[in-house]
Amino acid sequence: MGEGATRIFIYSRKSVCTGRGESIENQVEMCRQYIAGRIEGGGEAELTVYEDEGFSGKSMDRPQFQRMLSDARRRKPDYIVCYRLDRISRSVGDFAPLVEDLIARDIGLVCIREQFDTSTPMGKAMMYIASVFAQLERETIAERVRDNMLLLARTGRWLGGTPPTGFLSERTGEVVLEGKTKTACKLKWNPQEIGTAKTIFQKFLELRSVSGVGRYLAEQGVRSRSGKPYSLPGLKEILKNPVYCVADRCAREYFLARGAQVCFGEEQCSGKYGLLAYNKRDHSRRGAPRLPESEWIIAVGRHRGIVSGREWVAVQDALQAGGLPGERARPFNGYALLSGVLRCKRCGARMFAKRRSGSGTRFDYICASKLQAGGRCTCQNLGGKEADEAVCAFLTGRIQMDDAGFCRLLRAQHERLGRREGGAPNEVETRLVKCEREIAQLVSSLSQPGVGPALIARVNSRVTALDEQLSALKTQKERLQAGCGDARAQEERLFHSLACLRDGFEGLNSQEKRELIRLTVQKIEWDGERCDVFLYGE
Repeated sequence: MGEGATRIFIYSRKSVCTGRGESIENQVEMCRQYIAGRIEGGGEAELTVYEDEGFSGKSMDRPQFQRMLSDARRRKPDYIVCYRLDRISRSVGDFAPLVEDLIARDIGLVCIREQFDTSTPMGKAMMYIASVFAQLERETIAERVRDNMLLLARTGRWLGGTPPTGFLSERTGEVVLEGKTKTACKLKWNPQEIGTAKTIFQKFLELRSVSGVGRYLAEQGVRSRSGKPYSLPGLKEILKNPVYCVADRCAREYFLARGAQVCFGEEQCSGKYGLLAYNKRDHSRRGAPRLPESEWIIAVGRHRGIVSGREWVAVQDALQAGGLPGERARPFNGYALLSGVLRCKRCGARMFAKRRSGSGTRFDYICASKLQAGGRCTCQNLGGKEADEAVCAFLTGRIQMDDAGFCRLLRAQHERLGRREGGAPNEVETRLVKCEREIAQLVSSLSQPGVGPALIARVNSRVTALDEQLSALKTQKERLQAGCGDARAQEERLFHSLACLRDGFEGLNSQEKRELIRLTVQKIEWDGERCDVFLYGE
């Protein structure tokens, strides 16, 4: 190839990997033909082909496209040729600066379908206009998909896919729009699995442990639809699925409080039919990650639910508070200041914040034991807003009383932050993984055929011991993570927070207030009538 040969990059993209229509190969071949017949020197041009298959045009974060741009910076081509404009991008925000950059570097962009060529003024203007319509088309399609999803939600249809554990998909015919009959599906109970689904919820409310539910199922010889023991992530997915929750007022208020689009009113809260959640995952991204609940569309299905809204909400609160083995506990939320330090004095359990039904801001602290099935603890709930304000007022008064209290807190935190508990974070993490792996192996061994009572008893004993060890390791890990930062920096943050506290609590935001409470308060105990606050250094 001579030094003066024209250098051309060909780019092709298709969102779905198929062999039909505008396939990658067809796009490249049409670009080759166009180059040979329409671009000067195209017959002898140096061609480089870049192909992205299975990637959407709404983002430029595509491997071959980014490689092409990188190559264009290293060895400038004369043209970049693509089959159609939307193969490059469907976003005006991405497309406009790209075209400006190519023009500034004297690189022509040619779209053979629309006959656009940025090397000419008219081609540049038409390219911008076409990109606007490409983005409008994408946004219109997205809006139309959501509108159709809302329409389907109001019919309670099951949109297909693998039915959840405990359910089967049943085909039905119904008139939907303009007298047209369309085939639809609904869920119905699977007699062979629905009992297992009920057991999973009942046992979790009783044990408040996903791994405990897994052990119980393994001991009973209960296996999943695939014939394998239930995995911990699989159990958690079942517990988080609204399909098992009946449509009642408690469930409706739960999703309304989280910003979900609820497609049924109070008159449909019969407490009989289960819920269906649409738009739970972003299927435009790889792996279809779960969307936040605020993006969900919640409707009443045509199947019977198995747990009440109150029970289902209790399960969600427990999952959020506890988490799976290996996951870091999340004791804090966006509205409660005392989460993580407040405990029930009667039974010693932690107390968790729970919003009141029908109230967007009011909440209570409730004993964890009370949330379990059977309600073993009878400790009175503690009003959340009132408790937070009382503790903040107590801290303000205690520190503003005299400098001795202020200095005492600083000295206690200086000593506490300067200490390091035994074991490095990596060592604790290794022991955690080893402990979890042994539990999983023991649980799996119980599912094997021919397991006798003696072995079950020994395994149970060992798993119980490992559970206690796992809990201790998690606590140690949290303490180490809290102390892994620079102790001096933590002490300076504490000093700053305490100084702000002396001048007034109003200057701190919720996160700063929560951090200050965590650094100064060792624990708070509630006995049903009064709170006892224990500060570090006292």
